[in-house]
Amino acid sequence: MAARRSPPGAREREGPRAPAAGSDQVHSWMLVTSQALGTVWRIAKGSVMLAASCLVAALCYFRRMHCDFGHWLKWWIGYLQRKFKRNLSVEAEVDLLSYCAREWKGETPRAKLMRKAYEELFWRHHIKCVRLVKRDNYDALRSVLFQIFSQGLSFPSWMKEKDIVKLPEKLLFSQGCNWIQQYSFGPEKYTGSNVFGKLRKCVELLKTQWTEFSGIKDYHKRGSMCNILFSDVLLEYKLYEALKFIMLYQVTEVYEQMKTNKVIPSLFQLLFSRETSSDPLSFMMNHLNSVGDTCGLEQIDMFILGYSLEIKMKVFRLFKFNSRDFEVCYPDLPPREWPEISLLTENDRHYHVPIF
Repeated sequence: MAARRSPPGAREREGPRAPAAGSDQVHSWMLVTSQALGTVWRIAKGSVMLAASCLVAALCYFRRMHCDFGHWLKWWIGYLQRKFKRNLSVEAEVDLLSYCAREWKGETPRAKLMRKAYEELFWRHHIKCVRLVKRDNYDALRSVLFQIFSQGLSFPSWMKEKDIVKLPEKLLFSQGCNWIQQYSFGPEKYTGSNVFGKLRKCVELLKTQWTEFSGIKDYHKRGSMCNILFSDVLLEYKLYEALKFIMLYQVTEVYEQMKTNKVIPSLFQLLFSRETSSDPLSFMMNHLNSVGDTCGLEQIDMFILGYSLEIKMKVFRLFKFNSRDFEVCYPDLPPREWPEISLLTENDRHYHVPIF
């Protein structure tokens, strides 16, 4: 039996079927590949965005931690500085004219006067810097003692001849000054029999410190030791009370000389002519006991201090600029061999240390 033949047109139509099937396969492969790439891209994009978000979050977190740590560290540094910083009662040197410009602004008559006075110190007296002294009722004594120690000045001649540690007992037993029991240690309103022991310790400390500083030849070493000493409030106050007692002792000595008709310095004549200081007791009760508590040294006290320590104190009184009292000395006619120190004041109450 003969096989059935297909029409020619049918063979022509069946011919292209193989290429069509291959094209579908390619199209399917491309579609799958595109879908796979899209899926991979979406996954990669999501991962990148997630990583970026995590990175941004981490950066924000660490930035916040850095700020918090910075604030914390700054607080602790400030605390430790306040805790351990030396509270110097005589500050480091500052430029004289810069200090003046900072303190005396404006165009008031007093501000103009002060600026002219400071310029006078700078240009004519060659004072370039100033060491500011803590403002309290001891600052005159502090300014003087600081310069004695920083310059390494030696004891006054009369202190070399006497043991100043024994002076409190000497006033009591040799001169019968039992009123010394009413001596007041600045803000401490203490009186009683133990006053001699307290005074002795103060005077002994003054002698020890003065001996030590006067024996040091190196200027920088004396400066370092001054920074240590003048940051210890308790030691400072004892030294100032010792200076007050030295003044009282000298007033008592001169008063005894006056009673025997001996010639006494004119400054003591002025002192004893006042009703409030006609004798050592009234001088102590009405003036000296208040020093360090409610008031500082008066002008006549400055004379007595210079006389007692045998130093010439040149004081620039800035509020007296353009007058004969702008530059004064305590005492006014000291012997030539006495060493000289300088002070400056804006009001006769508070004193600073000028640096030439």
